[in-house]
Amino acid sequence: VLPLAAQGFTLPMGMVVIGLQVGLGIATTALISRVIGANEIQRAKQLGGLVVATGAIGVFLICLLIWAIREPILQLLDAPANVYPVIQDYWPVWLGSTWVGAMLYFAYSLCRANGNTMLPGVMMMITSVLNMVLDPLFIFKFGLGINGAAWATIASFSLGMLIVFPLVMKRQWMSFNWHGLDIIYSIKELGHIMAPAMLSQLLPPVSSMVATKLVAGFGASAVAAWAMGSRLEFFSIVTVLALTMAMPPMVGRMLGSKEIAKIKALVSIAVRFVLVWQLVIAVILWLVAPYLVTLLTPEQSVSSILLIHLTWVPISLGSLGICMLMVSICNALALPMRALVISGLRLFVCFLPLLWLGAKLAGLHGLFVGAMLGNFAAGIMAWVFYQQGIKKVKIKYCDRHE
Repeated sequence: VLPLAAQGFTLPMGMVVIGLQVGLGIATTALISRVIGANEIQRAKQLGGLVVATGAIGVFLICLLIWAIREPILQLLDAPANVYPVIQDYWPVWLGSTWVGAMLYFAYSLCRANGNTMLPGVMMMITSVLNMVLDPLFIFKFGLGINGAAWATIASFSLGMLIVFPLVMKRQWMSFNWHGLDIIYSIKELGHIMAPAMLSQLLPPVSSMVATKLVAGFGASAVAAWAMGSRLEFFSIVTVLALTMAMPPMVGRMLGSKEIAKIKALVSIAVRFVLVWQLVIAVILWLVAPYLVTLLTPEQSVSSILLIHLTWVPISLGSLGICMLMVSICNALALPMRALVISGLRLFVCFLPLLWLGAKLAGLHGLFVGAMLGNFAAGIMAWVFYQQGIKKVKIKYCDRHE
């Protein structure tokens, strides 16, 4: 029980580090792809090296800070005293695994920024499978317990680094020769995108906690059904998630070469694809829902609620996908605050209020209808914000130069 409790108290700290690395990763893809589009190849290489160096130092300092103030953190989280010794033993190894994972993520970001999405995708699959294989070996065979999970992560991610970083160096996507590079200005450019993107990563967990609290008012079965439905939603929108990673490098390059018309055309095609694709997925889920729920859970109380979820929510996932796509596009267009606002409005103006209102007006059925309407509202809102943003980008990058 204690190791699991230690893992629970570790999760919030993990979210902080992941927020930093994802924020820097988004900034890397947006900035470097734009510089490549402007045909500033040498500067793109220098920025690659700067990202890796800045990320390595930044994540190391965050990890050091977490370790230095571990006791106040645990007190703030109301951790019981018997968890402290486990944390004392676990966190040094876990923080090491976090740093290694962040470094590998930065290498992936350099690949994406340079238009290579295949290598990160393949390596993420390989390291994930390797991690799953090594976990029981380190935890049980070597008797390392919870520390074994962190050591397994270090081993799998280190192997990933040994493969990816030499390829990045070979393809000259990274240079530590910063002669002629305005380092302070470049760090400010990265920070301009990174800070809002980092905040964006911290919003969904907060929203998720509030949503779970709302659902919990209908009992444990409702929470279980909500969790299952959320997992199914994740698998349903995996294509959208892939697009949110694949499109920013393309948009960044087009922005760098001031091809705004091409950006509009690309986004328009992507939006139509997402709407049609998610509609097909929703129809399939609706048709198989009665059989799927019995496969997923034998509990009648849970399966009946899950069936309600699958009846209402999937039809709105196309709109949710549009919203997610517009966030990544706005980051690629160097509009990070707009991306942050879209994320915030989606969760705290569209989704949660309609979830609450639906639950108040029509109970459990109303809650899921509220979730559906919230997703629809988020998609429309995001599209309007993107349209306004692309007009500003056109004025900034094109009209001034005509």
